[in-house]
This record gives sequence, structure tokens and C-alpha cells, in this order.
Amino acid sequence: MDFFDFHHHKKHIKYGIYNLGKGIPPDFPYSIGIHPQDIEIQNIETQFSWMQSMMFQNCFAIGECGLDSLVPIENKIQEEVFLRQILIANEVKKPIIIHCVKKFYEVISFKKYAKQPMIIHGFNKKQSIAEDLLKNNFYLSFGKAVLYNLSLQNTLKITPLNKIFLETDNEDFNIEELYQKVSEIKEVSLEKLNEQILENLETIKNG
Repeated sequence: MDFFDFHHHKKHIKYGIYNLGKGIPPDFPYSIGIHPQDIEIQNIETQFSWMQSMMFQNCFAIGECGLDSLVPIENKIQEEVFLRQILIANEVKKPIIIHCVKKFYEVISFKKYAKQPMIIHGFNKKQSIAEDLLKNNFYLSFGKAVLYNLSLQNTLKITPLNKIFLETDNEDFNIEELYQKVSEIKEVSLEKLNEQILENLETIKNG
């Protein structure tokens, strides 16, 4: 059985969504966006031109994009760049993969601008934040932390299967481990979990 890796940075993984940083897009699904830490204030129009020029057939999503309280880019600029990417996603009808650090309620406030599904990647925060995101119709993508973080495992229990994705991000481990752990936590078969995640992918792909 193959297991879809929702968000990763490794070109050797073809069954998943590769986060394109620089270079030529691969011939399998990828996402493209301007990460908060990569914003070049003096060069932002060039960054947007590059981003839009790379949206070829296998571009599955816009991202990572979002808000990050730990990067040295002014909030106002981060928000402007994030909003522009949301509007691009609306235009090209692609889901949005979101990077968020200590800015969840600000990200929620941007939901009203999005016509496409929004997915928080690498979610590992407390249950109350998960509940608020789910109430606002976000999807949550979980990574390696689920294997050992008991609090996050409890959060996963309350997250509906039709709102879940699983990813390796930039961690070095086998995605199958994560699928097995989540199938135990959610008390569903590996086959059912796999099938549901593929359904979720179809849902976000179709807006």
C-alpha cells in the first residue's frame, strides 16, 4: 500500500506534495509559495513573478505561505504577502498550504478572503487551537510529533477523519509509521485511513 505524503521537501518522494523552493518543478505534485521567512522586501514583485511562472500542470497547491511571529519580517508585510497568495489561489483554484507560528487567530481572520480550502501544515499545537481552526473549516496536516506527543494524539482523536492529512515535512522518517500510528489512535484500519485521506485530497483539489 502506498501512503500519500501531504507536505514534504524531498525530491525522491513522488507520492505526495513536494514543496518547491527553487529550481525546476518536478513531474509530480508540488506546491509553490512565498514562505514568511523567504520574503525579500526589495524583491517581492520578482518573487511573485517567479511563483506565477512556475504554476505548471503538476502544481497542486499554493504554499507554504502564512504568518510567523518568529521571523524578522514586519507583520504588515507578512499579511500583505499572505493575502496576495490567497487571492492567487482563488484565481487559479488551488488549495492553500499554510505555515503558521504563533499567529493562528490572525490566520483564521484571513479565512474570509479564501475561496479555496486552507490546510495548516505541521500542526502540533494545543487542542483549543485545533478546535477553533476546525470550527472555521480548516484542514489539519499532522507530522512526526504525533508519534510521541500525547497531547497532540488527544487532539488528533477529536479531529474528524475528513479534515486530516499526514506529512513528513523535512523530517527523516517513513510516512507509513505515521499512518500506522494514526490508524491506532483513530481506531480505523490502515486501509480506511488511506482511503479517507485520498478522498480528502480529491475534496480540496475540487475546491
